[in-house]
Amino acid sequence: MSQLPPIQGASLALLTLGLSLATFMQVLDTSIANVSIPSIAGDLAVSPNQGTWVITSFAVSNAIALPLSGWLARRFGEVRLFIVATLLFTLASTFCALSSSLPMLVVFRVIQGAVAGPMIPLSQSLLLSNYPQEKKGLALALWGMTVVLAPIFGPILGGYITDNLSWPWIFYINVPVGIIATYLTWRLLHARETATERKPIDGVGLVLLIIGVGSLQLLLDKGNELDWFDSNFIVTLTVISVIALAAFIIWELTDQHPVVDLSLFKERNFTVGTTAISIGYMTFFSGVVIYPLWLQTQMGYTATWAGLSAAPLGILPVFLSPFVGKNMHKFDLRILVTFSFLVFGSVAWWASNFNTSATFAELTLPRFVQGLGMAFFFIPLMSILLSGLPHNRLASASGLSNFLRILGGSFGTSLSIALWDRRESFHHSRLAESVTTYNANTHAAMTLFQQQGIPTTTAHALIQRQLGGQAYILALNDVFFISALIFFGLISLIWLAKPPFGAPPAGGGGAH
Repeated sequence: MSQLPPIQGASLALLTLGLSLATFMQVLDTSIANVSIPSIAGDLAVSPNQGTWVITSFAVSNAIALPLSGWLARRFGEVRLFIVATLLFTLASTFCALSSSLPMLVVFRVIQGAVAGPMIPLSQSLLLSNYPQEKKGLALALWGMTVVLAPIFGPILGGYITDNLSWPWIFYINVPVGIIATYLTWRLLHARETATERKPIDGVGLVLLIIGVGSLQLLLDKGNELDWFDSNFIVTLTVISVIALAAFIIWELTDQHPVVDLSLFKERNFTVGTTAISIGYMTFFSGVVIYPLWLQTQMGYTATWAGLSAAPLGILPVFLSPFVGKNMHKFDLRILVTFSFLVFGSVAWWASNFNTSATFAELTLPRFVQGLGMAFFFIPLMSILLSGLPHNRLASASGLSNFLRILGGSFGTSLSIALWDRRESFHHSRLAESVTTYNANTHAAMTLFQQQGIPTTTAHALIQRQLGGQAYILALNDVFFISALIFFGLISLIWLAKPPFGAPPAGGGGAH
């Protein structure tokens, strides 16, 4: 694309709307199914744990496709690739809604995640390429808002749709959004296509990436179910993933046209920023997955109320993100990120003290406070990791950083569920040790049940149910406690980044 002047006025607003709608739709699909998993699992006759494949299948295929964004953008052009990806995503969403079995749904979620790969990095690159230089911080803020708010609105929309319509509609709603986003983007950018070049695809690197990441995610998903390394299948997957990923790194560092530009990690700020945003998102997303599952399976919440409990997380970012984007050049971005991790860590510590008698308000208030941290998380970190990079590396840098971020979210899903189940078993066994006829509390409870005419077998079942509820809340506390330690630990990492920071300088359009 030649050096065209930035877009101004109403056209810039419409472009922002079109790109934001596409990004919002794509990120929404990483979380909209979370609160719908019990409903989907029940409708398709599978267990809730098996139902989490609906989340992880999308995340893994999306993560694998993301690093290809830079190569695909240079080969076909950023605008053309973004349009095609958005249309295919909309079509895949339709087939997800029409799925009649879990394997069918997982297949189309894989396809959906794969075609969605270029959407986030290209939406970011196209915004930065077409915004005036003085407004590039605002462009990052608006882009960051969609990435921040979509995971919040996902559970709300997913819960409402599941309770009042049916789960296929969480995918049908993508159709009109995708059509509008495609139309607006094509109308405004079709004459601003980026330059293209023919370069060979790194087939070996791509195959190693698919095998390595796919095997790693599969062992994380199945590890808990198969008792981890007591299973030969898990051991085999571990060996395959380690060998494939090691070979992938070596190959990419030596190949002339690597599918993933690992040389980006020579840039100090890219390395620090990408590591912080990936680990931070992994830890954040762990809570996003576990929290509604606990509310629905142990606290008796409907999908709608579980979503509403998480909703306040999005309130403060709506108001603060534009302010942060407009004014962050006035601050050391490391201070802003430090504040974000302090809020995240404090809220996780707060949540680690939840109990089964907590009211809706008591459970929801921490989510509202966490929104303060979200407003200072994505935007400064994206600015740090992109700082100093020329425009011809934006698509590759954005693709690689988003690849690691989304892969982190996928790992967070699997690891948090595995940890939650493991800690529940541990706490249940410890609590059960005290339930004996010689325990005063147990004796008092059994006496009370007998006075009320409750049979002994029923009384024992009620006690076991109470033990299960307490074990799950203690396990949840453990997950949030570990999350707090990780967030606090990330503060020291971000101070390894080196100023100056800021949006990339003006230049012609993204990947060339």
